[in-house]
Amino acid sequence: MEVAEKKNKNKRYKPILDGIPDWPVYQLSKNRKEFVEEVAQKSFELVKQVRPTTKQLLDELEATVYREQQRMKRNRWRVDAVDEPQFWIKVKEELVALTNKTSEEAQVKADEILYRIILRYADEIAGNFKPSSYKFTRELIKFWFGRLLNGARVKKFGAFFRNQYTLRDKIHIVGKVKQLRKLAKQGTIVMVPTHFSNLDSILIGWVIHSLGLPAFIYGAGLNLFNIKIFAYFMNSLGAFKVDRRKKNLPYLETLKTYSTLAIQKGAHTLFFPGGTRSRSGAIEKQLKLGLLSSTIEAQRNAYLDNPNGDVRKIFVVPVTLNYHFVLEAPDLIDDYLSVKGQDKYLPEQDKYGSWQLLQFLFKFFTKGSNISVSIGKCLDVLGNYVDEDGNSLDSHGRIINTKDYFIANQEVSIDKQREDQYTRMLSQKIVSEYHRINRVFASHLVAFVAFEMWQRKHPKLDLFELLRLPEEDLVLPYEEFIDVCKKVRKQIYQLKEEGKVNHATHLKGKMDLVVRHGMENVGIFHLKRPLLFNKEGNIITQDLNLLYYYHNRLVGYDLEKFI
Repeated sequence: MEVAEKKNKNKRYKPILDGIPDWPVYQLSKNRKEFVEEVAQKSFELVKQVRPTTKQLLDELEATVYREQQRMKRNRWRVDAVDEPQFWIKVKEELVALTNKTSEEAQVKADEILYRIILRYADEIAGNFKPSSYKFTRELIKFWFGRLLNGARVKKFGAFFRNQYTLRDKIHIVGKVKQLRKLAKQGTIVMVPTHFSNLDSILIGWVIHSLGLPAFIYGAGLNLFNIKIFAYFMNSLGAFKVDRRKKNLPYLETLKTYSTLAIQKGAHTLFFPGGTRSRSGAIEKQLKLGLLSSTIEAQRNAYLDNPNGDVRKIFVVPVTLNYHFVLEAPDLIDDYLSVKGQDKYLPEQDKYGSWQLLQFLFKFFTKGSNISVSIGKCLDVLGNYVDEDGNSLDSHGRIINTKDYFIANQEVSIDKQREDQYTRMLSQKIVSEYHRINRVFASHLVAFVAFEMWQRKHPKLDLFELLRLPEEDLVLPYEEFIDVCKKVRKQIYQLKEEGKVNHATHLKGKMDLVVRHGMENVGIFHLKRPLLFNKEGNIITQDLNLLYYYHNRLVGYDLEKFI
């Protein structure tokens, strides 16, 4: 991996397609109205299959109206359409009026209401890619990430605008880049990254451009569009909107259909299958299956449309994002502990003041850090590895035909129960790949070791009692800490040999230097540092909650037994 890292680090990749007009995402946006109507019509048909009778459909519509009105009442966002209340009031009135209609009239009217709701959802979900905005956003992202990751001290005002390092020096792209570029020419890529920060979408957008790939369509949380600058970025980068508040059948079917049809039309797609940012800081273990199942459906539909000819194959690409820091970590771990601990967890009050904000801004503009993006092996929609030519391989490395998994009685068939199982298989493989391609940073190592050592020193305390320990009980002797770090690093080396994890090159070398590198970088931009040295040179923490967040990155490798 070290050799590949050096090769990829500063390599410039030529675009695999000549120009933006050739990009599938541009074609979808150019024909946006027609595509939205196609999504709406297909979603309408699918909902009707699930709710075939008039009574079932009316019950579903009434439940949808109720949930939407409750959502507006309890959790309204700035990005929500201004006319939403009026729209749902009118729908409710129309449903009430159906009590006086004949069954035939009620069926016709219920269908019309359903289609109107679905069309509204489809229009909300659909992205609106603009080439001019995309180019501007691309340059702005390069500048912003360059400033964020640049390690030069700001001694003069002009230094703010100069980056000592290029993004290629600070963002390391490693893994199966060559395979990804090759298969993106002959099939459709569905990229599924881990999700830790609101910066992830923007980072992946830069990575996609850097690798010479056309823009992907994104599944981005609608909450991001509450912030105008994020909304601009997301729209410019081809995002489609995902509203996790909406749990009703018409919305979920429309969202899935949008993803399925876009993939069928060859649009390279990206979504975060974890559904939301990892609150605990751990790599995802459970994925949301809704959008993931759209890859199965898209591949099956491709076989249905062309049962005897060549079919464009869909390739699923796991990606692990590796950070020394996550800007939102204090709030994320607070959310996680609040849910996990209920009344056991006592959140810290009044976290940030004006002085702390000034400290954060100083750190932001004077310190630097690195990010690593690990590209996993390409998979087919069943979770099998594929070779460099896109052929699916079984566990023994033999070529198999995925079409055989969708065929019954010589014809491509729809078997929902079987396809649900395929989706679970794909989900499990992606989670396994996340852990396999994860790159252990020195910051992950020191955070994991320190937190585990404090747990070992207080075995009778549960997690929430441990988090309330006074500062005088949170000191680790430096030499003891170094010895434990050596043991854990040795096991990480062993796991790498077994193909179960990876690590950054800076994890090698003298343990003193590795530990200092980790201590300097773990949570580098936070107002309170997860780990630091005291005057005696021993290890202390200013925020045990934050340390727990960064510790969790190495949960799942059974490293605890080496503490």
